Amino acid sequence: MSGNTRLEGPSPQGTGRVPGLRPPAGQSRGKLVFLGLCLVLIGLNLRTAFSSFSAVLTEIRASGTVPEWAVALLTTAPVTLLGLFAPLAPVLSRRFGSKRVLLGAMVVLTGGLLVRPTEWGSAGHLPGLIVGTALCGAAIALCNVILPSEVKQDFAHRLGLMGGLYTTAICASAALGAGFTYPVFQATGEWSAALLFWAAPAAAVVLLFAPVAVRAPRARAGADHGGTNVWRSRVAWHVTLFMLFQAMTSFSVFAWLAPILRERGIDGASAGAMVSVSILLQMLGSLFAPTLAARMWDQRGINVTVALMTSLGFALSVLGPLEFVWVWIGLLGLGQGALTAVALTMIMLRTRNPHTAVHLSGMMQGVGYGVGSLGTLIVAQIHNATGQFALAGWAFLAIGVGAVTFGYLAGRRRNVDAAV
Repeated sequence: MSGNTRLEGPSPQGTGRVPGLRPPAGQSRGKLVFLGLCLVLIGLNLRTAFSSFSAVLTEIRASGTVPEWAVALLTTAPVTLLGLFAPLAPVLSRRFGSKRVLLGAMVVLTGGLLVRPTEWGSAGHLPGLIVGTALCGAAIALCNVILPSEVKQDFAHRLGLMGGLYTTAICASAALGAGFTYPVFQATGEWSAALLFWAAPAAAVVLLFAPVAVRAPRARAGADHGGTNVWRSRVAWHVTLFMLFQAMTSFSVFAWLAPILRERGIDGASAGAMVSVSILLQMLGSLFAPTLAARMWDQRGINVTVALMTSLGFALSVLGPLEFVWVWIGLLGLGQGALTAVALTMIMLRTRNPHTAVHLSGMMQGVGYGVGSLGTLIVAQIHNATGQFALAGWAFLAIGVGAVTFGYLAGRRRNVDAAV
């Protein structure tokens, strides 16, 4: 494999910048601030589809609307779709421009959130849940891939800051979905109304971002031709496998942490609050991890540390003494937020231009989320086979070993692309 060129010097201490990268020419400070706000708000809508479903999963099951096979499908398929649609993002970005693709994806996400809770006559809610979930997964996949390259392109002089802000927004999105969906259900008495609620903030972002995206120039034809073939880079595979093991844990937490806690005897409101606190701590970890990672000579230490925290926190939430559950939730939250953030930050720190960044992002999220969806499936199959979640705790200790190994390899100071 090729592309193992070492970085040529540390980033300036205290800046979180990549050497030689400056603010884009012709961009006023006000326009950059507004663009940054839009990117953060997009991030704020990228996990509510997952965590909101999990928050009312017990009520959906109790309603008899969704059979058990569909529960496994609806908790696994979204992450699989993230993997399936991620490779399309670089192609669409090259053809239409990244900002237009982001806008289109947010329109599709809004549509998916509107369709998901609808009732389809005698067929009930199941078709709407499946179609809406598919639309949401496809849209989120495109946003996931393009956001890091947008940060690389327009905020290369502030990678640590913007990387922290948008990954924190993604964590906040999960927290909002987990924390507010159940109260909306309690207020309305309808789980469908609780899911429908999340279409409103997505639609608001579409309206806010539309003028920016429409005025953005289209990508120049052939702009990214001749770039590094990330699929042949050892460094790219290390980063991708780090993302894979991160995804196996992260999306299992989004889908199953609340049901796990409720099975252990914790009531729905308390379980939702615990998940929300965990994800709020994720926000804290994700806010500081990218800046810290960008300031370091290499990222081996931080990658290994946060992978260990996440694996142990999740396993102990399943297996540990219930009287210390808040400790396990805190360890999981801080670790998972930082783990997700540093995995995404690797896209920016291991590439030298936005074109390579979007291709690496497509690769790592395509493979990472596509195969990483097995995490949610593993938990579902364990529960179906044993009637409990205990074995899942041991499974995620093993997954943590993979995250530690490839976090160490991805953290070495090497670049995917050889071009200076």
